[in-house]
Amino acid sequence: MLQQLVSNTPVWVWALLVFLITRGIAAMKPGEISLTKLAIVPALFTAWGLWSISHRFGSSWQAWGEWLVGIGAGMGLGWVLLRRATLTLNASTGKLWRSADYSLLPLLLITFAVKYGFESALAVSPALGADDSFRAAYLLLSGGFTGIFIGKYGRYLRASHLATPRGKLEAAG
Repeated sequence: MLQQLVSNTPVWVWALLVFLITRGIAAMKPGEISLTKLAIVPALFTAWGLWSISHRFGSSWQAWGEWLVGIGAGMGLGWVLLRRATLTLNASTGKLWRSADYSLLPLLLITFAVKYGFESALAVSPALGADDSFRAAYLLLSGGFTGIFIGKYGRYLRASHLATPRGKLEAAG
């Protein structure tokens, strides 16, 4: 069954996993990075979440509410994860210098595994989408992990905003 699941997984999912691993490994080295590059991971998980929820649950306010509650909780955790990080803006390049982030790779791998697991379970047994406990766990965890990445990005934005005179920061690519 596992072989069948893996072989039926679209290629883009494996490409996403490789990309996430490379981002996680790169984050383990301190250095300068643009706010645009830092926004990629939260944007990916937000887009994946939006697609998944609209595809699986349509306009269910309960589903969207649970996902947003997860995002809110995750944002707080993401913010706290970077509380000791060194973040300084290089005014000449518009890039943010950040210390090594050893939390990103494990978070990316766990998030991917959880999302993949839930999506696979729903693909094999679509009726699980109607089970309130399964649905709540899926939406709260999916939102929570997405929120962690949004919260970390919020910390990066705040650090760049505090270091920048008004109107001077441009997202360097």
